[in-house]
Amino acid sequence: MFSHLPLYAGDPILSLQQAYLAETRADKVNLGIGAYQDANGAIPTLRSVAAVRPQIAADLGATPYLPIAGSKTYRDAVTELVLGTERYGKVAERAVAIQSLGGSGALKVGCDMLKRHFPDSEVFISAPSWPNHQAIFETAGFKVGSYRYFDAATNGVDFDGMLADLEQMPARSIVILHPACHNPTGADLTRAQWDAVVTVVAERGLLPFLDMAYQGFAEGIDADAYAVHAMVDAGIVLLLSVSFSKTFSLYGERVGALLAVCDDADVARRVLSQMEMSIRANYSSPPTFGGRIVTSVLTDAALRKDWKNEVEEMRSRMLQMRERLHAGMKARVPSLDVDYLLTQRGMFSYTGLNPAQVERLRAEHAIYAVGSGRICVAGLRDENVDRVADAFAQVMDDPGAG
Repeated sequence: MFSHLPLYAGDPILSLQQAYLAETRADKVNLGIGAYQDANGAIPTLRSVAAVRPQIAADLGATPYLPIAGSKTYRDAVTELVLGTERYGKVAERAVAIQSLGGSGALKVGCDMLKRHFPDSEVFISAPSWPNHQAIFETAGFKVGSYRYFDAATNGVDFDGMLADLEQMPARSIVILHPACHNPTGADLTRAQWDAVVTVVAERGLLPFLDMAYQGFAEGIDADAYAVHAMVDAGIVLLLSVSFSKTFSLYGERVGALLAVCDDADVARRVLSQMEMSIRANYSSPPTFGGRIVTSVLTDAALRKDWKNEVEEMRSRMLQMRERLHAGMKARVPSLDVDYLLTQRGMFSYTGLNPAQVERLRAEHAIYAVGSGRICVAGLRDENVDRVADAFAQVMDDPGAG
């Protein structure tokens, strides 16, 4: 019956992880997988999470189904976090949210809703983007195009190209945007550039779908939501997917949300109902435990403050690793232009390494990176960053490596 089905090649990053696990050299370094690791190379349990998890587990008891949209307390807390307290108070009646299965689940719910009601719209993603963006929307039947984003010559944003492409998009085009910590490049827009994007989105009648998985890893919790805030303040209708996998270190709990800010309360009510329709047809209702952890932290002033401090600690450690990597490479080969390592932000960086250089790093140095040259900065730590810097400089300075 199924003999005609092709074999799925698998996700390249997850396949890279399997190769890393099979690696026998003791000094191997994993810069591929997109998970935050602490200074000891472990996925941490946050203090704020540890403070509430035992009591939540003890009090859980029976676990009936949550409502289709999830816990109202969770949804309100997440919306207030993302929009900011004052702004949330102004738009609460026209802002709705659902509790999702991580950020991917939020994208899927929003995608299915959009396919029903914007069937002829084209979806545009940045070039490059997180591969699952294309997979989710193409699988739903959307035509997926791209807009210029990354400038390989500067390892920064090709903003002129991006803006020109946005200006050519038909009305009601769906545009996937990264508010902060662009995945996979780490190259972000400035506030002035976001303001220009907001103007074009409004003038062209585009539908922005923002994907925010790393809030707090670029500049801070509030600063990283600038693009969202600017669009809301401009009266733009938008969708926003949120993930707490990285910022709460709750990867396996699959905790996320999908938000919509609409024209008015009546439209918001109908949008929420359509989100619920998508959920019912997919997984019916979200899980309980992880959402309770996030709710407990966000609704307790002391725990919320400590959580924000922990996010800042993670951000600071990654920034220190960027600085160490940059300094180490420049010390070995002063002529290397790698200042972009300091301007890119968040967990990821496009290093400028080509596939041949990436393969050489793996074969000669047991350093694992994605073929595009993308690295997860959180995989660096005191015990390996100098060796990584030395290896990077060596292969980038050797013309034969390219």
